[in-house]
Amino acid sequence: MIDAKGEIMMKTFVAAAAALTAVLVLAFGTTAPLIAQQSLPAPAPPKNVNDWLLNADSDKDRFRKLQTYLRGFDQPMWEVGERYQRVYDALGDGNYDLAEYHWEKIKVTIQTGYMKRPKRQPNSDAMFVNNVYGPILAAIKSKDAKKAWEGFELGRAACMSCHEAEQVGFMNNQPLFRRTENPPKKL
Repeated sequence: MIDAKGEIMMKTFVAAAAALTAVLVLAFGTTAPLIAQQSLPAPAPPKNVNDWLLNADSDKDRFRKLQTYLRGFDQPMWEVGERYQRVYDALGDGNYDLAEYHWEKIKVTIQTGYMKRPKRQPNSDAMFVNNVYGPILAAIKSKDAKKAWEGFELGRAACMSCHEAEQVGFMNNQPLFRRTENPPKKL
């Protein structure tokens, strides 16, 4: 049983609680959605499916993807083969400047390939880069057809020897090396 004094206190408490609730509703009732919105993270923009590298979860994943994409020594050697054919074509056309340009890029391509496959460097350096590359470049720079073709043949032989030393001699049995066995015949 509550006496008169307790009843007054109870009514005062209920009135105060109701007043406080009304003040809170008035003060925050209209801004509560704004406050809730501010505390939620903004939705992530949709990912571009073509951003295969940027969409990786971490830099470690990005580097793993790059390493997979860049592969091994086969990719630099594909470029070397393409440029080797361009040297042959340029010599056939008497375009010694173009032949020199591609010859220089062959060396750069091989040497940057060492980053991916360092075990290829010893034979490549011994049989090509440190041995025949310079004399072949000089032969091309001479702009003398006979010397340039002799240099090209020296390079061809060095490439094929290196393939044998690297246990990929089957590379020598392909049209690229058959087509470049002799200088092109002029029509």
